[in-house]
Amino acid sequence: MATGTPLKILFIASECTPFAKTGGLGDVVAGLAKALRADGHDARVLLPLYSFIDRHQFGLRLIGSHCIHMGAKIEHWIGLYEGQLGGTVPVWFVEYESYFGRIGLYDGPHGHYQDNSFRYAMLSKAALQICKDRDWIPDVMHVHDWPSALAAVFLKTWDRIASPLSNTASVLTIHNIGYQGVYPADVFSYIGIGDDHFHPERMEDHGRINLLKAGISYADAITTVSPTHAGEILMPEGGMGLAPFLNNRRADFFGILNGVDYTEWDPATDKLIPANYTPGNLAGKAACKATLQQQMRLEVRPDLPVFGVVSRFAPQKGFNLIRDALPPAINHMALQVVALGTGDPDTESFFRWLEQTHPGRAACHIGFSNELSHLIEAGSDFFLMPSLYEPCGLNQMYSLKYGTLPIVRATGGLEDSVQNYNEATGAGTGFKFIAPDANALRNTIGWAVSTWFDRPHHIAQLRRQAMAQDFSWEKSAAQYVQVYQHALDKKRGAAV
Repeated sequence: MATGTPLKILFIASECTPFAKTGGLGDVVAGLAKALRADGHDARVLLPLYSFIDRHQFGLRLIGSHCIHMGAKIEHWIGLYEGQLGGTVPVWFVEYESYFGRIGLYDGPHGHYQDNSFRYAMLSKAALQICKDRDWIPDVMHVHDWPSALAAVFLKTWDRIASPLSNTASVLTIHNIGYQGVYPADVFSYIGIGDDHFHPERMEDHGRINLLKAGISYADAITTVSPTHAGEILMPEGGMGLAPFLNNRRADFFGILNGVDYTEWDPATDKLIPANYTPGNLAGKAACKATLQQQMRLEVRPDLPVFGVVSRFAPQKGFNLIRDALPPAINHMALQVVALGTGDPDTESFFRWLEQTHPGRAACHIGFSNELSHLIEAGSDFFLMPSLYEPCGLNQMYSLKYGTLPIVRATGGLEDSVQNYNEATGAGTGFKFIAPDANALRNTIGWAVSTWFDRPHHIAQLRRQAMAQDFSWEKSAAQYVQVYQHALDKKRGAAV
């Protein structure tokens, strides 16, 4: 049970697995909420009811309607549905068809939705109204990235006279500072707060509005998703324009490494892989490798190392390095490559080309498949993750649990979660490089391949050490509770 007094915590987010997910944000919201609930806290989640969320599949039920008052005397009537996450966490879904009844979260067939700032401003305001109307007043509103950052602003600017939310603190988690929610300033009148808040030190950004900057300015505490990344984004290059404002909040800024939901990601119990396995019996991993090779039309060769890739095809993930490093590696080294992902068209074309020019040695699936992502984690021997920057990353943690040794660039959460291989002793859990260039990646791939063939006893040792790592949410959740208490103390004028 929770130490001290259990807290009431409302997560306000644009994503939550399994309902809506484009990346790690959804996994983090779900995993942390479940961990807090298991520790005795009343954690709940609020997110949009997107059109692709199957109400019948998830057992959603309509529990009421609410009037959301925005600026310029605009009112929106929303429906409120309720479901459950993991059988324990209540989830509220905001139904508003003209904003959320679309095929995508942030993007449609013609690109970014131009009214995203309006859509998520309403979601943020709805969170406060719903809590008031339903007489469920959280101790903390935990907002995630730019889509819900305005909830922290509304807590300090709206209905402040004898409001039941006067003592509610806010915590902002920055999952990816590269996405800041910068939009035209015409949304400001819709947000409906005083003009003095549209200021360069608060939320104005070169004549536009920056929603993440607004959250940084108004939240009672701020976190990001690994200790190393917290230091990186305080620097000009890593902060992507927001470093000065984060430095102004250093006393309230914390880096907490994300956790992993091992109920979903554990080779001993994973229902999505053809054979389960444990550190003491890796026969199931060999079976998964054979299945992966068969399914992806690779040569079934247990002697060749398989390098896996599961990712959004985004520049941040280092695919420019992969595009330059893999062709010479596959030409001159004994290895196989399998990739799963979608995104950047050039990267999609590259993997298709690699598959066509190296049949039986390279394979790809353009798109997303949860089942295949699990199979790649289980069936690969190494996992490629050469990110240019990586706030935390989850796939390297999944890989460790599955005995699939990560090859990563030493940045952000990759630096914090992967221990570099020591060739003299066999210590470590993966292979790291520093320079963000293709030669460094290619050399590190070569280092892994040489270890595979020349020091197989070290591969076995590295696997045991990797699978012994524990990144469960329990430790991270306890650190978040400390941040919540810091935010509450600050709210009450007693910050330490």
